[in-house]
Amino acid sequence: MVKIKKQSNVEPKKKLVKVKKRPISKPQKKNKIKVKKSKKNDDFSSMSVDNFLDQDFEGSVSEESEQIDEEEVSQLHSDIEENVAGDNIEDNESEDEIENHKKALSKLQDTDPEFYNFLQENDKKLLDFDVSDDDVDDDEEDPQHKPSEELEVASDESDFEDDQVKDKGIVTLKMLKNWDTAIQKDLTNKTILSLTRAFHAALVRVSSENEQEPCQYKVEGSAVFNGVIQLCVIHLGPALRRFLRLKEGSKQPPHKCKRFIKIKRTLKDYFMDLSKLLSGVTSANIQTVLLKHLHYMSPFIVSYPNITKSILRRLISIWGTAEEGVRVLAFLCILRITNGQKAKFLEIVLKAMYMTYVKNSKFVSVGSLAAINFMRRSLVEMFALDASVAYQHVFLYIRQLAIHLRNAITVNKKENIQAVYNWQFVNSLKLWGSFLSAAEHKLQLHQLVYPFVQVCLGALKLVPTTQYYPLRFHVVQILMDLSRDTGVFIPILPFLLEVLTTYDFNKKHQKVSMKPMHFTCLLRASKSQMTENGFKDALIENIYGLLLEYLAAQSSSISFPDLSLVCVVQIKQFLKKCANANYNRKMKQLLEKIEQNAQFIENERSKLTLNIVDAKQIAGWESQIKTKGTSLGTFFENWNKLHTVKKNKQLTNNEELADYKLPTIKKKVAKVREEGPVELFPSDSEDSDGGSQKEKTRKRGKRGGKGKKIKDESGPVEDDGEQDIVEDWKASDWS
Repeated sequence: MVKIKKQSNVEPKKKLVKVKKRPISKPQKKNKIKVKKSKKNDDFSSMSVDNFLDQDFEGSVSEESEQIDEEEVSQLHSDIEENVAGDNIEDNESEDEIENHKKALSKLQDTDPEFYNFLQENDKKLLDFDVSDDDVDDDEEDPQHKPSEELEVASDESDFEDDQVKDKGIVTLKMLKNWDTAIQKDLTNKTILSLTRAFHAALVRVSSENEQEPCQYKVEGSAVFNGVIQLCVIHLGPALRRFLRLKEGSKQPPHKCKRFIKIKRTLKDYFMDLSKLLSGVTSANIQTVLLKHLHYMSPFIVSYPNITKSILRRLISIWGTAEEGVRVLAFLCILRITNGQKAKFLEIVLKAMYMTYVKNSKFVSVGSLAAINFMRRSLVEMFALDASVAYQHVFLYIRQLAIHLRNAITVNKKENIQAVYNWQFVNSLKLWGSFLSAAEHKLQLHQLVYPFVQVCLGALKLVPTTQYYPLRFHVVQILMDLSRDTGVFIPILPFLLEVLTTYDFNKKHQKVSMKPMHFTCLLRASKSQMTENGFKDALIENIYGLLLEYLAAQSSSISFPDLSLVCVVQIKQFLKKCANANYNRKMKQLLEKIEQNAQFIENERSKLTLNIVDAKQIAGWESQIKTKGTSLGTFFENWNKLHTVKKNKQLTNNEELADYKLPTIKKKVAKVREEGPVELFPSDSEDSDGGSQKEKTRKRGKRGGKGKKIKDESGPVEDDGEQDIVEDWKASDWS
């Protein structure tokens, strides 16, 4: 087979014959073509220049080409025919091999079907083998390099064009204004895509990786940066709802909308950027704005579980460490995100929030007390979302507290005791006590009350010494709140009456306290504190308040006279021993209120014949007494109001914060009537104002002193139109 190859842009003078290479056994001798030389060539040396230029070279060349022997030409044609014949034989052999190869591949389907299917999926070209592939490969081989027709020519204007392209990506205030108007009306995702890309460019500008990430837009200047953030925060959420056709208050998940696929990738990138920005911001004002935006966008965040987990971790960190207002917003975001996907995120969030609470409640002070109380209340609300999930977590955490208590009792070393007597352990008890009180109507969680009470009682009995009286009062308060809310009887009175009987209140103090001592932020009293008079005052104050609160909660119980009998006996013994009149007056008042309430309950229950076994009848009678009210309960309510205000004042040292519920009297500022121009810098001399001097003289006269009359020798002031010159006073001016 003969193939003719044409050269581009050149007329072919000769036909080139392409012969396939084949192995040659013996080298063949090439036939030389003899060409007769022209005689005219010998005469060129003897010609002159003019005669040489007049020669007919074209004619001579044609004559020479015609002088080739016909035999030699025929010999050349015969060689070509032999080569073509050999090629045809070789092509036939290769076709036979190809057919055999195809048959083998077809048999492979029967012998090894799995391998045949593998070839169909991964290498289909091998099964579609054809002889034309080799020809195509041979035709495509070209040793000559052909340059591409679409080559760019260098120009001096290329740099200028690059600058223009770069300028097109710079975000300007005019672009922001156009986006602001478009995003409020546009129903497509065009403006949303542009705005989210600009937000990414703004984040790249303030991050350290700005050189590694190419962006479509470029944000320069603080005004443009703030404008981009403001546009996203204000208008992006409503624009997304408008694009997805979601109504306000709709509970349909955004990822189930048909048009969500068009903005899925864009929203994912945006939330990743928002998470980075939230983690890098420390200003409370900026955090507040971003958290409000995040709270609005929380239904969209749930569609991306991986991003949601990172955002929740950041929100929990803010909830545990930020300022008060920022903490509240972070908790609202956590609550809304978790409430939408309880199955995915509730367990993770509960565990992370509890660990954050324990970590940040290691130290309690006046400044951190409010934050710890807020974390405890918000964590109780999170655990109340699902009772079954909460039961598993609460059971494990109460068990951990019991293990620490068991180690402290059995080993009885200082390290083990400190593992129980610390703020983290006490705050954990406060957390679970508050949660069990809030979830008392759920029977599944009601089973955890008994083990929790046992842990609290064990902590009270671990080290019953004087220096740990503050811790005792904290744990007793936890048990009192739990007993009041759940209706479970807990024997608390012995732990309070023990302080009255064991501590010597007649012992003289060695130091005088400069200010009252409070046990609110104290677990263990030091030796120097126990020698102060403020320590005894704080003990009496706490015992008085806790006894009054506990007995007021039990004041409507049918067993109140029997319950209060031991308390009455112990208080009477204390009054006999104690020599401090202030302490006796306080405890005597409490004793009178207890006896008065006990007498009232005895009179009421003597009127009825009740069956002690009938619990429903007893509960009905107690509810009637509680509705009527008792003298001890009324006294406690009035005392608690005053005590709360006093406690807030002492803790905060801020009367406005403590009296926020009380009316305040606003004093009117007296207006001073002035005549004439107002002096900016009035004189301090006594003889400058006669009227004021007379008032001073009257005041001195009232005190008993003799007022001296000073004549006003100052005459009229003459002003010659000269400027006033202000000079410093000198000592010589007074002589």
